[in-house]
Amino acid sequence: MQETNPMEVPRDRHYDGTSHLWAHRDERTGRVRVGIDAFGLEALGELAYVSVDSPGAEVPRGGPVGTLEAAKMTSVIATPVGGAVVARNESVMSNPLQVNQDPYGTGWLFELTPTDWEADAAHLISGDAIGAWVQQERARLDEEAAEA
Repeated sequence: MQETNPMEVPRDRHYDGTSHLWAHRDERTGRVRVGIDAFGLEALGELAYVSVDSPGAEVPRGGPVGTLEAAKMTSVIATPVGGAVVARNESVMSNPLQVNQDPYGTGWLFELTPTDWEADAAHLISGDAIGAWVQQERARLDEEAAEA
């Protein structure tokens, strides 16, 4: 399996610009897979621990569904889409570096059955808006690096 370049931001997803999580809806099943984007990983650094609520947990959009721990900080996973957790990536929980290596592929965090995909997706960055958001985030990261 070929790994995704972490700094490439796939255009087939919806992004939460605040929590830096992505959501991708499977049209066949209706499930939404969630992971952390490259900008979130840049802020966190190398992950040491991932915890996600067990399947069956009901979470509202923006609600806590787990935690990410890295050398730089610990962060709450605030789900970009509300619903019922149906799967968590057990492979990532036993090997968190998988998220850093392939955040848009094998490094996904959890899947859920959304409560209201259309309403939640309307709050996320998608389609033509992704390009401008990526440029803005890259400029922000460059500015922070220059100040450091």
